[in-house]
Amino acid sequence: MAPHTATPANGPEALPPAILLMGPTASGKTGLALHLAERLPVELISVDSALVFRDMDIGTAKPDAETLARFPHALVDVISPEEAYSAARFRSDALAEMAAITARGKVPLLVGGTMLYYKALLEGLSDLPQADPALRAAIDAEAAAHGWPALHAELARFDPTTAARLAPNDSQRLQRAIEILRLTGRPMSALLAEQTAAPPPYRFLSLALLPSDRGVLHQRIAERFAQMLDAGLVGEVEGLRTRYALHPDLPSMRCVGYRQTWDMLDGRIPPGELCDRGIFATRQLAKRQITWLTNTLANEALDCLRPDLAAAGEARVRAVIGA
Repeated sequence: MAPHTATPANGPEALPPAILLMGPTASGKTGLALHLAERLPVELISVDSALVFRDMDIGTAKPDAETLARFPHALVDVISPEEAYSAARFRSDALAEMAAITARGKVPLLVGGTMLYYKALLEGLSDLPQADPALRAAIDAEAAAHGWPALHAELARFDPTTAARLAPNDSQRLQRAIEILRLTGRPMSALLAEQTAAPPPYRFLSLALLPSDRGVLHQRIAERFAQMLDAGLVGEVEGLRTRYALHPDLPSMRCVGYRQTWDMLDGRIPPGELCDRGIFATRQLAKRQITWLTNTLANEALDCLRPDLAAAGEARVRAVIGA
């Protein structure tokens, strides 16, 4: 796939560089980003729809306070778990941070696994209709009666492109896709295809960390989720429910791990099944992330399981930024 770059009259090499470090969950993105930040003139911007929430630390695998103090990440701890953070807001915030980093003579290094945010940054956003609370309530009622897979099947009839990239139980995205279909009479994929936006004025390296063996990645995911439970994920969610006015349909509580923990606390999942449910949901997330990366976003890839990942990643970034 061709690199995501804008080309002015005097050529792409005149553009400042920016690095997009992408990959599925548990692929080692944060470790490589910290390695690069220690050795190269880069500053970090998080591209993670879960890390924007304050006080959600364990289940998001957020770097600890000491690490964030040493290696600041823009767009971490931006809002409370009661709020929502859109892809449009991410694009605006990220471009502002990138401009400030470039003005300081450094290179923006965007790291994370929220693929929709990368797509919004690189391609802009179409003018989709605003949310309709009444219609959303009706869609939720249908899902409660018939199940989200039935609504996924409906979406597949009218918008097979969007349905193909959504899991049958991805309630948040299914709700939005069906809402748009019913509001406009047109599939979301067609509306997105019509979007036009000037690409950001950077020379991008879109570098994906992808596993040569998904079984090893799955083992990493299992180990990490078990570690989250040992570190107190259930207590973290209990504290969030006490401290904030939350409900299970908020974006924060739909995050993988938090959703399953909420369901366990409400009695919908037996405590003994929480670990397996969380691992399964995380694997499904990784599968969707890999699909996005291989089909649409990345123009270069590194095997995230290679033993010299840090050195290989550093060499590739050095070649792009000239350091």
